[in-house]
Amino acid sequence: MKQQTLKESFKLNGAGLHTGLQIEAEFTPAPANHGYKFQRIDLEGQPIIDALAENVKATTRGTVIGKGDVTVSTIEHALAALYAAGIDNCLIKVNAPEMPILDGSAIKIAEAIVAAGLEEQNAEREIYVVKQKIEVRDDTTGASIVVMPDDDFAIDVMIAFDSPVIPNQFASLDHLEDFNKEIAASRTFVFVREIEPLVNANLIKGGDLDNAIVIYDSPMNQETLDHIADLMGAPHVSVSEFGFVNTTPLVHDNEPARHKLLDVLGDLALIGRRIKGRVIATRPGHSLNTTLSKKIRKELKRQEIQAPIYNPNVEPLMDVNAIRSKLPHRYPFLLVDKIIEKGPNYIVGVKNVTGNEPFFQGHFPQEPVMPGVLLVEAMAQTGGLLVLSTVEEPERYSTYFMKIDNVKFRNKVVPGDTLIFHVSFMSELRRGCAVMKGYAFVGEKIVTECEFMAQIIKNK
Repeated sequence: MKQQTLKESFKLNGAGLHTGLQIEAEFTPAPANHGYKFQRIDLEGQPIIDALAENVKATTRGTVIGKGDVTVSTIEHALAALYAAGIDNCLIKVNAPEMPILDGSAIKIAEAIVAAGLEEQNAEREIYVVKQKIEVRDDTTGASIVVMPDDDFAIDVMIAFDSPVIPNQFASLDHLEDFNKEIAASRTFVFVREIEPLVNANLIKGGDLDNAIVIYDSPMNQETLDHIADLMGAPHVSVSEFGFVNTTPLVHDNEPARHKLLDVLGDLALIGRRIKGRVIATRPGHSLNTTLSKKIRKELKRQEIQAPIYNPNVEPLMDVNAIRSKLPHRYPFLLVDKIIEKGPNYIVGVKNVTGNEPFFQGHFPQEPVMPGVLLVEAMAQTGGLLVLSTVEEPERYSTYFMKIDNVKFRNKVVPGDTLIFHVSFMSELRRGCAVMKGYAFVGEKIVTECEFMAQIIKNK
């Protein structure tokens, strides 16, 4: 799938939840591979902060990212709306140290995105595929987030509070296209008993009954309630029973759980890639959400590309006979057994390495290891099939090496290994010349990588 950005810019204005400032945020289109970034246009030099997990500075009542002394807080609602809309690249310009809280949900951002429209870009979307269980826990609170392999992206959230008003709630999102209808309008929430400590901590200066669900679940006399209202600059409210103080009804019966799901989605956007997997969050919070994002980011840094998924039960796109019809190579030099996946700019091939390979007789008799030069050759043959797919009558063409750069051999390949090759164009095909990047995997490990140039020439 291709990356996407906004078709046109839009602006939103409102108070900051914690600073109380009147803030303007402008969402603007961004080039391919840009990701999400926030720009503080109110500061000298207008510094830009990448919205990535390693830049998280704090998680108290919102997610804060920073670069040096420059920070932007309460970014999760914006990121959730962008992610759910399928936007990969966006620059958000803001004139304050936090995003406007708007109505406490992401609905206004989501609606503005729909009005602005999306634009497809000429770059492939990178996806983080969950291949095994990932878990983070907070044993002090009993909170946990588990991510499991799945055919798509989905989130289940369970919350539990020591409260007679919302003791336990559950929310689920199985399809991102349902975000605007099911999740986006769910507002942030706060308990009346929490308000005074938050005010004393110099927070929620911009909070009111219009941008948060306020929950009364602990007995207080009217004098105390009036004192809290005065702290917030809000009108006095007489409350006779436990429940929601707001005059407007809940959007959903389980609105707090749905808002927690919104927060999880926004914090997971800090991974910097789309996710293919199911997220199961129990009593989540920004601290735990971003801990998960940091854990995945570390894995992505360790290995810049994931191994392709290989299911031997799935019919290949090309078997060895189809490959032989396109490549001139024959025994003992045909080093690709099948092609299992192909896109406009990449191809995935498979080579099953057996003890009967002729090169093992001399390399080495007592400790058979596949020669590195043949690993590069196998990637080149796979890349040749990608290049040949761009011409008519590919059997009338051959591809030839012109240059090899940045070759790295990370692990040895031995009999019994199944090699998976991922080869992609690094630039557009020009004058019959292709520059490609190749990786060879065994399991989840990269064993070899290199960059190479090949030329396609019509046979005489």
